[in-house]
Amino acid sequence: MLFLGNDWAEAHHDIELQDESGRVLARRRVPEGVTGLAQVHALVADHLGDDDEPGSVLIGIETDRGPWVQALVATGYTVYPINPLQVSRYRQRHATSGAKSDPGDAHLLAEIVRTDRAHHRRAAGDSEQAEVVKTLARTHQTMIWTRQRQANQLRSMLREYYPAAVAAFGDDLAGRDAVAVLAIAPTPAAGRALTRARIAAALRRAGRQRNIDRRAGQILDALRTDQLGLSDALTTAYAASVRALLAVITTMAAQVDVLEAEVNRCFGQHPDAEIITSQPGLGVILGARVLAEFGDATDRYADAKARRNYAGTSPITKASGTRRVVLARFTRNRRLADALHQQAFAALTGSPGERARLLPPAAPPRRHPPPSPAHPVQPPRRHPRRLPTPPDPLQRNDRLGTPHHRCSLTT
Repeated sequence: MLFLGNDWAEAHHDIELQDESGRVLARRRVPEGVTGLAQVHALVADHLGDDDEPGSVLIGIETDRGPWVQALVATGYTVYPINPLQVSRYRQRHATSGAKSDPGDAHLLAEIVRTDRAHHRRAAGDSEQAEVVKTLARTHQTMIWTRQRQANQLRSMLREYYPAAVAAFGDDLAGRDAVAVLAIAPTPAAGRALTRARIAAALRRAGRQRNIDRRAGQILDALRTDQLGLSDALTTAYAASVRALLAVITTMAAQVDVLEAEVNRCFGQHPDAEIITSQPGLGVILGARVLAEFGDATDRYADAKARRNYAGTSPITKASGTRRVVLARFTRNRRLADALHQQAFAALTGSPGERARLLPPAAPPRRHPPPSPAHPVQPPRRHPRRLPTPPDPLQRNDRLGTPHHRCSLTT
């Protein structure tokens, strides 16, 4: 059995080959691409026994995707994708000085797969259709996130010189209504000069079909409110920037629709699509994202808890002595966590059975005791007038005597 650490980079790969005792057999730096992969195969063939299979070569690498990893898996090697954060923790175990190098990382990866491979998961061979869905679903999700970032930048820019537009469209600045109106009125003066008919025509061109006149009136009232302005030159500069952002947002929205159609087509061809979409809250888009991140390899996860850990839906416990804290799991697959978060809310709103299962039953209404019967009205009580009591007489002892027995001095 051979153990190979592969520290990958964009232009080259540093590799180290070890045997079962940890003895270093070879160290190389190979180029990226077909030439470098051929050198790796030749190096492994020089040290692999005649009766050994390619599966007896264990490779540790810090990524799980790309043509290099796919070629290693297709060759038959056992590949262990290892999180870079875990490699950083292993590096601290070997050296506390903080030193780092590419050949040193290759040595770490070889040591990990040689000594601690039982604590890591092998790269599972997903089907080609699952890889296609994964590529499209991730690109679609990234495009949506990028469009939202552009919309946030647009909102920040409008707040600087055009707050009436923010008040008119709120958080839907990337929507079709906002893009259509801002395209014809990118400045406050142009917004105040608009008419209800022109706004309604812009909304119709954008695709709005209902409540056009009412919405046009709301937008016009918001754009004509008083606001603080900037100089003409600065307003012109902001307007040019807004036009550029609107062009980017419009193009990205169109491409999101194109990618959504491709995701629908490719996900529908997967044999597990019907099973995935039968889950409450999972439609075509969310189902494609879940399939893309979980994969379709049946031996990737040991049990259901492993899936929950990977998705980040299971908590973590920190216990030390008498202190015990349960926290959320933040180290997780962010794309999968986002898809499952949306699934949970979709299930709560669209599936009565799932809503009854997830939400606790409503508490019965609190019943107050019946009011006590009214008591008969009684006349107010009057306390007798308290008479003043005389003060207590001064108590005198026998030595002093009473006031009328005073001692007199006689001569």
